[in-house]
Amino acid sequence: QVQLVESGGGLVQAGGSLRLSCAASGRTFSTYAMGWFRQAPGKEREFLARISRSGGTTYYADSVKGRFTISRDNAKNTVYLQMNSMKPEDMAVYYCAADSSNYGSTKPYDYEYWGQGTQVTVSS
Repeated sequence: QVQLVESGGGLVQAGGSLRLSCAASGRTFSTYAMGWFRQAPGKEREFLARISRSGGTTYYADSVKGRFTISRDNAKNTVYLQMNSMKPEDMAVYYCAADSSNYGSTKPYDYEYWGQGTQVTVSS
């Protein structure tokens, strides 16, 4: 069982930056690949980024490539999402998720555990 808690959301101006954190409970964090997703009102949950168990492999959606960076600190049981050059269309609820595979997935249904989400609002 893994419990995930996101933090760091809030209001940011277009062009600004935010860093989201996702803290995981338990001693098995390093055995999970991690992913970040977001969901805007009326839209499907969208894959953003994933990171392998070791942190050595990452993958991004085209919509955020070059602007967002996923990282993890296995000693702190935490995964991060650094978001730069933010746009109004980035406004959504952001979720982290854990997948027991080595590299993770772009599909929400492959992830076994989810956080409760954190709201990100981008003003234009």
